[in-house]
Amino acid sequence: MLDFIIVGGGIIGLSTAMQLARRAPGAAILLVEKEAELAAHQTGRNSGVVHAGVYYEPGSLKARYCREGNAETAQFAAEHGIAFDRCGKLIVATREDELPRFAKLEDRARRNGLNVERIDAAELRRREPHIAGLAALHVPETGITDFPALTRAMAADFIAAGGTIACNTQVLSLEEDPDGINVATNSGVLRTRHLIGCAGLNADRLAAMAGIELDFAIVPFRGEYFRLPAARDQIVSHLIYPVPDPAFPFLGVHLTRMIGGYVTVGPNAVLSLKREGYSTFAFDPRDAADIVRFSGFRRFLAKNFRYGMGELRNSLSRQRYLELCQRYCPELTLDDLQPYRSGVRAQAMFADGTLAHDFLLRRTARSIHVCNAPSPAATAALPIGRHIVDEAAATGFVA
Repeated sequence: MLDFIIVGGGIIGLSTAMQLARRAPGAAILLVEKEAELAAHQTGRNSGVVHAGVYYEPGSLKARYCREGNAETAQFAAEHGIAFDRCGKLIVATREDELPRFAKLEDRARRNGLNVERIDAAELRRREPHIAGLAALHVPETGITDFPALTRAMAADFIAAGGTIACNTQVLSLEEDPDGINVATNSGVLRTRHLIGCAGLNADRLAAMAGIELDFAIVPFRGEYFRLPAARDQIVSHLIYPVPDPAFPFLGVHLTRMIGGYVTVGPNAVLSLKREGYSTFAFDPRDAADIVRFSGFRRFLAKNFRYGMGELRNSLSRQRYLELCQRYCPELTLDDLQPYRSGVRAQAMFADGTLAHDFLLRRTARSIHVCNAPSPAATAALPIGRHIVDEAAATGFVA
């Protein structure tokens, strides 16, 4: 019998596995991933930004773990020879009606302990000649890195500590009894004393398999990106973000320096009718039916119909997408928006139509499930993994 099975080979799953193996030396720990490789979904399809903690409610787990994760990610990257660039971020206000939100964001950043600097239009232009705005908030702690490389390094550390990884292994069902859990997979039935679910886009389905009565559902939102041509690789020296709408956990279309030396634009946030569907018209009957049947989504749609339609129009029209970018970078043209990979975000939504803005765990007697790990989950992966292992210890899973 195994001591632990961890489900999910993204950065949260590997962070948890690595730290669990360190905390419980000698334990038999298996991580299963249904894809052929690690970091195949959210971890491998994000912007690569190491966030500083500007946006999050002071005192929330997101705010605390983001700050801790920012420092720990930089240290882990340095220890493992992984590229990391603390390039800083500029959040740019481009319209007068954004200034009140901008001021609140500055206050929140300071309450979160960040060393932010407000600069005027002239200083913004001096620092970033291609960027226009009324004011900007400089966040020097923000950085960029290679999250799939970090995940692979965690996997190597996990294996070195005695852990095992099985890719191409999909969990089909769970059967828990007082002594353990039978985990049925496409490769056969496994037996474990404890299970930790880090299943991302399928977190709710795995939790339901464990017998957890769900008060939420995962609703997938696709984020579409474009890449700027090589001639634009030096267009910015910082990351350039708009002032976000605080009602939504999406940060708006931004210019992102990537660790590979190029620049991307994105993402938007449009409903995806396939949880792991990355093309514009990706569709899965089961995924789509689950969304439509979920009362929380219908309530969310009723409250946010105009916003959703706006995002859909931006998705279908490159011209509209371009106009979002031109608010702060007027010289960009349609020819600058070159194809790039998209990502799908796993967003937990409650039955009343509200979004889960913080990390969300659910438990059974022998399992722990990470049911919502929103941005900045990649940044915060190390403290999140530590928190999960602490929870396992507090529950008696770890001696």
